[in-house]
Amino acid sequence: MSWMIYGANGYTGELLAREAVRRGQRPVLGGRSHGAVTRLAAELGLEARVFALEDADLATPMAGVTLVLHCAGPFSATAATMIRACLAAQAHYLDITGEVSVFEHAQAQNAAAQAAGIVVCTGVGFDVVPTDCVARALSEALPSATHLALGFDGRSSWSRGTARTMVEGLGQGGCVRERGVLRRVRLGYRDRRIDFGAGEKLAMTIPWGDVSTAFHTTGIPNIEVYVPMSPARLRALRRLNLVRWLLGLGFVQRRLKAKVDRQPPGPDDAERATTPTHVWGEARDAAGRTVTARIETANGYTVTVQAALGVVERLLARPAEPGATTPARLMGARYVESLPGSGPIRIS
Repeated sequence: MSWMIYGANGYTGELLAREAVRRGQRPVLGGRSHGAVTRLAAELGLEARVFALEDADLATPMAGVTLVLHCAGPFSATAATMIRACLAAQAHYLDITGEVSVFEHAQAQNAAAQAAGIVVCTGVGFDVVPTDCVARALSEALPSATHLALGFDGRSSWSRGTARTMVEGLGQGGCVRERGVLRRVRLGYRDRRIDFGAGEKLAMTIPWGDVSTAFHTTGIPNIEVYVPMSPARLRALRRLNLVRWLLGLGFVQRRLKAKVDRQPPGPDDAERATTPTHVWGEARDAAGRTVTARIETANGYTVTVQAALGVVERLLARPAEPGATTPARLMGARYVESLPGSGPIRIS
């Protein structure tokens, strides 16, 4: 079977391509950057297909492809087009997004994916495999849960692609789910103290993908996601709400992204090896019963590579029910425990 990594020349795409080859896989490497894609393909002995998603003809570069692992962000600008191409080619669609709008769009393709006989599963990397698995484990431990809080504490630096996506999200503010409906909120909307697994810390809500995916995984109607934040940075972020409308303007976005582009491409091997991530979750029901879960995983980018390739291998190995799904629905609540560097999900 022929499958493709699209955006293979990016930081995470290249990590995925190298690990796929190490595992004995032979993916097609796709992307719009001719020099970068063809050089990497030549080095790894793989086929390269250079094309842009804006091209009128996507059928030709998609010919013979049975699965696409989409790694070209910002996914808010690229995912819908690639999903359409996968539906037309009857190829499974996976990506490593963390963008709420992309998760919601993917879920809306359920009927089309069923008709095409393909799986559409977004967020098969750190966004959102560990937290989605924790969400499902908590839902199974407390089926009556009405509220779900998730979070993670990772000290790794970000890749340029991740940082650019975060810049794009500044003007949109935060996001939570309340009574089953997504709600846009101010930056730093809520804060609380959380022990993610390495001691209690101040944390604030962020618009992480689980406000979409955890709802589709568990059905729990109220969802928030937290990350640690120092008091000073939290105060500074909240002050940005006064000028948040400016953050979405083109010239502001260009200046912020130019600053991002001067940073290193992403964490190197040594940093990824020494910066694990602590993931936490809490479910409660109307009667006041509370269940908490914690797990330590490898660095987020290491999790992305291992988790995404595991989903690829699962879909290539045996049929799966077609339609739009989530990582924990497709792979099970304990999937994260099988990834290198992960411990068990501890529920209390």
